[in-house]
Amino acid sequence: MTTRSTVMFLVTALAATSAFAQDAPKADNTKINQRDRHGGQTTAFDQPNDAEDIKVAAAVRKAIVGDDSLSLSAHNVKFIASDGTVILRGPVKDDAEKARVESIVKGVPGVATVQNQLDSKH
Repeated sequence: MTTRSTVMFLVTALAATSAFAQDAPKADNTKINQRDRHGGQTTAFDQPNDAEDIKVAAAVRKAIVGDDSLSLSAHNVKFIASDGTVILRGPVKDDAEKARVESIVKGVPGVATVQNQLDSKH
């Protein structure tokens, strides 16, 4: 392949990638983010630095990410672990996935209760 061919190939590939990116739906979490900004809502900044809470939070994240059946959205849910309670927040694919995430978290050692505030897209 000549240098000119290589350059043309790269330009074509870049143009195709840009066109695809324009067609891809953009994530719009505006409503969820506005809800989470209100002072009464618990956010990730409220995660205690207590050693046990950090240990539980790490185990929850490992359990969620370790389930390959979950979507990327579910793998990235937000949560706070405090005194045995885990609050789940963020978008997931559907109601079945919402229930699956809750079930996984309930099975983590150190979790006594789960407040499932996940939002299903469908």
